Amino acid sequence: MVHYMEIKASDTQLIEVLNMQTTNLNVRTSHEIKAQAEAVFNELGLTMTSAINLFLKATIRAHGIPFPLTLDTPNHVTKAAIEEGRRIAADPKAKGYTNMAELRTALES
Repeated sequence: MVHYMEIKASDTQLIEVLNMQTTNLNVRTSHEIKAQAEAVFNELGLTMTSAINLFLKATIRAHGIPFPLTLDTPNHVTKAAIEEGRRIAADPKAKGYTNMAELRTALES
């Protein structure tokens, strides 16, 4: 049995979609990443191609990456070390070195 869906688009839009030329896009990724992504897309009822097309269209619509790009946030130890370095750098009483030889001498003593 064949099921037909009613397409609610103007004739012009439908012709445009049917005449849309396609091109190939090759993407290199690990087998694990591809398999995990395909599993998610399958659960959503998407193919890899449709998911990538969604991403590309969202990129065009956002005129950029369609999700926030953020750097890793340092953990509490790293944050404390950064703050300590800033305090030392701002302390006029802290010993500073103008060259590597002077620093090496101080470290060896």
